[in-house]
Amino acid sequence: MKKILVLHGVNLNMFGKRDPAQYGTLTLDEINQKIQNLAKELGCTVEIFQTNHEGEICAKVHQAHLEKVDAVVINAGAWTHYSYALRDALAILKVPIIEVHMANIHAREPFRHLSVIAPLAKGQIAGFGVHSYLLGLRAACELIR
Repeated sequence: MKKILVLHGVNLNMFGKRDPAQYGTLTLDEINQKIQNLAKELGCTVEIFQTNHEGEICAKVHQAHLEKVDAVVINAGAWTHYSYALRDALAILKVPIIEVHMANIHAREPFRHLSVIAPLAKGQIAGFGVHSYLLGLRAACELIR
């Protein structure tokens, strides 16, 4: 069975509490449950990881490379816009990377328009709330079939 790593970056543990106008009211646990349910439906397994520590997310990407995961779906949060360390870790991977965002980063503050991850990603899905994750998971499953 194909394995997909879903990464949640900095502050995303606060979904459901932080700026519901941008991010909705679902908690991270509720989002993760929807991801798990869809993965079962699609015949993929997912490992889900969230951290507020940049080194930890880079280490998780290194581990994903060593374990030969089949794809990565990532919402890096604010790290999207400036973390060259995370970008360089992701560049090690030879599998599809799908970048997702709950909010439309291109309709927000100018500093959010830049993604240092986007050049490595097969695609970017933004602005659809929890559906961004689900669409990202669907895309990852299709790309690895």
